[in-house]
Amino acid sequence: MEIAMMISVWLFTLAIGLPVGFSLIIGSLTYFFVSDQLMLIAFSGFKFIEGLNSFSLLAVPFFTLTGKLMNSSGITDRIFNFSKAMLGHYTGGLGHVNIFASLLFSGMSGSALADAGGLGQLEIKTMRKAGYDDDYNGGLTAASCIIGPLVPPSMPLVMYGIVSNQSISKLFLGGFIPGLIMAICLMFMAYILAKKRGYKPSQKASRTERVYHFKSAFFALLTPIIIIGGIFSGLFTPTEAAVIATVYSMGLGLFIYKELTVKQIFLDFIGAVKISGVVGLMIMGVGFIGQIISREQIAMDVGVFFSSISDEPIISLLLILLALFVLGIFIDSLPLLVLVVPIFVPVVIALGFDPIYFGILTILTLMIGILTPPMGTALFMVSKVGDIPVATVVKGVIPFILPLFATLGILIMFPQLVMFLPEMFG
Repeated sequence: MEIAMMISVWLFTLAIGLPVGFSLIIGSLTYFFVSDQLMLIAFSGFKFIEGLNSFSLLAVPFFTLTGKLMNSSGITDRIFNFSKAMLGHYTGGLGHVNIFASLLFSGMSGSALADAGGLGQLEIKTMRKAGYDDDYNGGLTAASCIIGPLVPPSMPLVMYGIVSNQSISKLFLGGFIPGLIMAICLMFMAYILAKKRGYKPSQKASRTERVYHFKSAFFALLTPIIIIGGIFSGLFTPTEAAVIATVYSMGLGLFIYKELTVKQIFLDFIGAVKISGVVGLMIMGVGFIGQIISREQIAMDVGVFFSSISDEPIISLLLILLALFVLGIFIDSLPLLVLVVPIFVPVVIALGFDPIYFGILTILTLMIGILTPPMGTALFMVSKVGDIPVATVVKGVIPFILPLFATLGILIMFPQLVMFLPEMFG
């Protein structure tokens, strides 16, 4: 009864538009009042504040600020032009350019919506001029933007690491190969559709043009190398990498490309603070929720439920991922991530799966959810920046969901594709 009341209040407060963090806190307080356990509020209050006392959590505002600075520094244009010079002449060329540019930008921002908002407008405008249909443009842009949460540095992976108490460095290592596989699968579908629709490739860039665009984008291309290389080599932690990325992107915009102004930096700081405040509030709410999950032994009950369905751990894992996908259709990915991870991680560990491996599968599953109405935040973002009706974007994204599920299937069949790098680098 208490849990049912808590969930009902949480869903109601979400439905009326209350911020996710507040809805989590109000739902948790409802549990304490209904269960007549008011004395536990004082103890839970310590966990409430303790949730923010995390060095890893500092990565959130800095990576958020890095993504905003990248969009303000002229880096997106240079990345797109370099990608076009390298891949534009192949069949479905601008589709491949869209995906490749998203892959490169993912190594800087680590955010699906930052990708859609930063590169999306330029990608759709260029593809539209070349005669590509808007459903293809919008669908591919929405699908390619979810590469960001898998490729390090990734905001969702940082959040998963914090909530599940797992190594963020290992999560970054685990997401690298799946991100590449996703890009290849999307390129394959882009090629098939472009061939079927008769889209003409761009004119092949000359060697001089390629060299020019490479030089133009050189310092931008160094960003993921600095971030990922520093983390993989152990020179700095993911949190320190976030600070370095922020300083580097700011220096790039101010002194190299000279497109970043002091006023824009201030606006980017304000935007990063707003997003970080939302994330911090959710973390505080999870502090309360965690106490309830522990007290009510919800994780144990969930584990017993999935174990009772099948004796095969892989079947239980598939059912958990299916549940995450269904929930992701109705609830935004970030609040869902911080809410369900404390419940499911103990379950998958008991089933014999590595929590790093489960983290990559979870992020990919939830990212597919942001391509699915009614939430579909990536769909609405692409619709806004590309001036395309949401229904058109939804129609166009359907074929590109298939390679995303194909990627998920490959990772389920071959877990070592996720665990190879974390095990190699320890």
